[in-house]
Amino acid sequence: MPIRTNLSSEERREKTVEAVISLCAEDDPANITTSEIAKRMKVTQGALFRHFISKDAIWESVIGWVAERVMQRLDNAASEVESPLSKLQAMFLTHIEFIKKHPGVPRLLLGQLQHSRLTPARRMVQSLLGRYRERVVQQLADAKVSGELRRDLDIEVAATQYIGMIQGLVVQSLLIGDMDYLARQAPSVFELFCHGICAEAGT
Repeated sequence: MPIRTNLSSEERREKTVEAVISLCAEDDPANITTSEIAKRMKVTQGALFRHFISKDAIWESVIGWVAERVMQRLDNAASEVESPLSKLQAMFLTHIEFIKKHPGVPRLLLGQLQHSRLTPARRMVQSLLGRYRERVVQQLADAKVSGELRRDLDIEVAATQYIGMIQGLVVQSLLIGDMDYLARQAPSVFELFCHGICAEAGT
């Protein structure tokens, strides 16, 4: 059944985001056409382009949606616990759950980063990754000040490893074709990470 034609701009954006992310979960984002997006939304290309002036504008809208949701979820997760290390864990598990729910997102972000030209969408992905890393570095720094982490810990290296854990879980899940894998492995992976960065009892 076709979707309503009198959707608000925000509703249309949501429908477009859903269509693009679902398509990214099934195919290489570089192969996705506006025709396929319109077909998934059950609208004509003409109707799609009444809301977006180009395919690049569609990608920008989708990346913007992802950035808003990811950062909002991280902040919400961190606000629900007290210690900096607990905040890091909550952020980690929340991000994993978001990826599990939206498996097309990692493909989408990686696809934009692989562009040879610096598109607006690619700049948005780079900005998102920069903001994300800042959040992680801040929590690590706070945890170090609070005495939860080793005094000799290199915060930048730890932040790189934190992000690398998520990337590694995503790649492994894509390789085996099971996005539930990352959710199952995430708690143990974070626990192992903690063994390398946490202060020993009594130090």
